[in-house]
Amino acid sequence: MKFADLVQSADWKTEKHVPVIEAPATAKAGEKITVKISVGKEIAHPNTTEHHIRWIKLFFKPDNGKFAYELGAFSFNAHGESAEGPNKGPAYTEPSALAEIKLAASGTLVAAAYCNIHGLWEGSQTISVEA
Repeated sequence: MKFADLVQSADWKTEKHVPVIEAPATAKAGEKITVKISVGKEIAHPNTTEHHIRWIKLFFKPDNGKFAYELGAFSFNAHGESAEGPNKGPAYTEPSALAEIKLAASGTLVAAAYCNIHGLWEGSQTISVEA
């Protein structure tokens, strides 16, 4: 079995588990851009003690490179847990994060998200970098 066999993908407009990447389609080399990564943009994902997104990771794969680079890892650790029981806690973290990045080459942003019930999911977006 390969790691890729564990990852699921779909259109984020119809599947609540797919990480959504919101970034400009083009950027200038070395220019700081903001990338938003979230799960549940069109269809809300549950955020309960029993069913939640635990983390999202963001990678960049340059068009002219062999390897991907990890840009960020975001953990979501509060899902209503409490000594009083599940979903009775005072805090919930939503599966959404911002990353400010600079790129020197065109490529693809890839996000991976982990649901504690339904496993690994991926989403991607290409970005064109101009000199």
